[in-house]
Amino acid sequence: MTSSGSCDAAFGPVREIFDESLAGGGDLGAAVAVYLDGRCVLDLWGGIADERTGRRWERDTRCVTFSATKAVTATAALVLAERGAVTLDARVTEWWPEFGRAGKGDTTAEHLLTHQAGLPAFDRPISVDEASDPVAMADHLAGQTPEWRPGTDHGYHALTFGWLVGELVRRHSGRTVGEFVREEFGPDLWLGVPAGSIDDLARISAGRPTKAPDLPAPKPLVDRLVAASQDPASPLQRSTANPGASFNKPALLTAGWPAAGLVATARALAEFYSGLIGGAVLGRDRLDDAVRERVRGPDRTLITESAFGLGFMRPSANMYLPPAARVTAFGHPGASGALGLGDLDCGLALAYIPNLTRPGPGDRRAYRLVEAVYAAL
Repeated sequence: MTSSGSCDAAFGPVREIFDESLAGGGDLGAAVAVYLDGRCVLDLWGGIADERTGRRWERDTRCVTFSATKAVTATAALVLAERGAVTLDARVTEWWPEFGRAGKGDTTAEHLLTHQAGLPAFDRPISVDEASDPVAMADHLAGQTPEWRPGTDHGYHALTFGWLVGELVRRHSGRTVGEFVREEFGPDLWLGVPAGSIDDLARISAGRPTKAPDLPAPKPLVDRLVAASQDPASPLQRSTANPGASFNKPALLTAGWPAAGLVATARALAEFYSGLIGGAVLGRDRLDDAVRERVRGPDRTLITESAFGLGFMRPSANMYLPPAARVTAFGHPGASGALGLGDLDCGLALAYIPNLTRPGPGDRRAYRLVEAVYAAL
């Protein structure tokens, strides 16, 4: 199976790797796009968009990106900060007084963006219907007791991140994150799918867990991660599985969960990163500060090492990148294997979006593509 689309000759090896994954079953359907210094040098797609019907992945097929969403949501908050609407190192209670309950009065917006707020999971089951109301989700989190004192540690806020940062966006712009993204960043990034477009999306399918010999963490730590993934009471499961729903569910897709619900083509997500590093979205000083590493170390939710700037993940065990990308790249991966990535030093923007999930630490689909892209520079 071969891909469709365009590819500059220098990036031919990237296309070969992408085609091998499609032909060999590593991918069901997927798309990958690369911009270099503002110019699209690779835009490929191929495979099956819907395993049930055999529908093909086309040029404009959109797919949910899972947590690659977080970088876009964080950027909305950063834009508001650059415009002077909010000061990120000030207390959240200055603009959200109710958030000060239960010992959270010293929390800053920076804590929300760096997964230090101590609210990695909801303290009761949340339904999909409830999750469609961002105001209700924010109100619930405002009343929760943190699991650690905000600012003293970090743990991945897999879903709560979106409603926490989303409340910053709503209170300072009068818009939901989805509305802000559509109006400020462009109509091709969907946080809230139009009901009539759901049948045209790529459908998520579950693949077998993968294993790899070059694990990005010591085996005892990986064993702890595997155990946590099977324990409903673990921070990992509580953070990622509540609210719980299939990411093919219309109620989830139309709601546009602001931590995990972004639906886009790879071209649109790579174009977003290209505009970001090119200065069209944020000033260079603001972006330099946003990608500056704030926290790194064992993650209370993800077990293995994570590292964050202001909403952007930095290379770590949880955004495992080849050596050439580990110093200067930033972005965010998603649970499906998706990845959005920027590199200011290289003028590089990349997005990869598959519809076949491959749980486990051994998924190297994005890694191999990023490795080939950097080799071609």
